[in-house]
Amino acid sequence: MNYRFQFQVLWDNWTLFLEGVGLTLQLWIAAAVIGLMVGVVGALCRTSGTRWLGAVATAYVEAIRNTPFLVQLLFIFFGISSLGPTIGSDQAALLALVINFGAYATEIIRAGIQSIDSTQIEAGLSLGLTRGQVFRLVVLKPAVANIYPALTGQIVLLMLLTSIVSQISAEELTFMGNFLRSRTFRDFEIYGAIALIYIFLALTFKVLAHLLHRRLFRFTQYR
Repeated sequence: MNYRFQFQVLWDNWTLFLEGVGLTLQLWIAAAVIGLMVGVVGALCRTSGTRWLGAVATAYVEAIRNTPFLVQLLFIFFGISSLGPTIGSDQAALLALVINFGAYATEIIRAGIQSIDSTQIEAGLSLGLTRGQVFRLVVLKPAVANIYPALTGQIVLLMLLTSIVSQISAEELTFMGNFLRSRTFRDFEIYGAIALIYIFLALTFKVLAHLLHRRLFRFTQYR
């Protein structure tokens, strides 16, 4: 088979790729921010010592971590609509990404909190600090330092998960690539370009995360 490369198709349709990257970034950033909030709440519930809060958080984490993301996405998109309220593809994509990332963030943050020696917490309380102050001043920064590599890695995986939301016609990067491929049949050029864009986004984030780590945790040692 004599395949002739035609990379001009990429230049002729660069606006489609740009629109796809735009939605990918919106979903990624929004899901990461909201998912981290969910993760903090979930981790606090799991480490609170309150049995029912821990049970609810554990059930949430286990349900999400033991089902495929695609099933979660389809359940949210089609399942919620079958109950009456309509939900758009972009909204369903964001909700599914938040729920999925929140579960993994819960476990990562919980591990960070539990990595702090209890004697440090007791020392903070003995100095007259409130529990909120102890959490903010004694627990939070070293805990984040301990989990930083795992958390940034999970955020990169979250960006890659955005490609799956093309299955419900959310017009992110992969959807735009599929759309263009169905009209031009230039599989190698289109999917090769998409792969390079994902690599660029992931490596750019890793560089920024590394610079942020050096700034925030310059004198912090991992446990």
